[in-house]
Amino acid sequence: MAAVEIERLIRLLARLPGLGPRSARRAALAMLKRPEVLLQPLVETLAACAEHVRRCSRCRNLDVRDPCGVCSDAERDPKILFVVEDVEDLWAMERAGSFRGVYFVLGGTLSALDRVGPDELGVGALLARVAEGGVEEVILGLGATVEGQTTAHYLAERLKPLGCRITRLAQGVPVGGELEYLDEGTLEAALRARQPIV
Repeated sequence: MAAVEIERLIRLLARLPGLGPRSARRAALAMLKRPEVLLQPLVETLAACAEHVRRCSRCRNLDVRDPCGVCSDAERDPKILFVVEDVEDLWAMERAGSFRGVYFVLGGTLSALDRVGPDELGVGALLARVAEGGVEEVILGLGATVEGQTTAHYLAERLKPLGCRITRLAQGVPVGGELEYLDEGTLEAALRARQPIV
């Protein structure tokens, strides 16, 4: 039987996406066997992230500075705003390297079953940002799930009076697909083939 501290480490690791109890136990054991090489650097990095990583006040991305590196990049086109469900979707688009506008992270999708409405997401902040002016196109880059499509429709209706062009990702994104799991080529094709919603 492992010590209480080790069992707690395993339980915490098992809560991470992609790690079940067995994978968490293997990861914990690997770290504990090589504390100088694996455990201590991880502890230091986690502490630094906990202290320094924050949400960007402009786009809600995660970074150590505010505004984040994307928002403060002078090479970006602030007239094109790409709305994504979560930070991992933003990172997926950045890996593809084909988008040079700016982003807005909603923080999820609308879901009546999970009691997630517009107030639980960044809808108000998104609308305020577009209402400030300067945004000519909003690309709705939400997953092709029921919740993603519902959220895209809701956002299109709310953005329509603000006078910007509203588009969404088109071919390349499979029904039921999430942006974070798509390859760079598929993301690039979907971005090029975006279609107006309204």
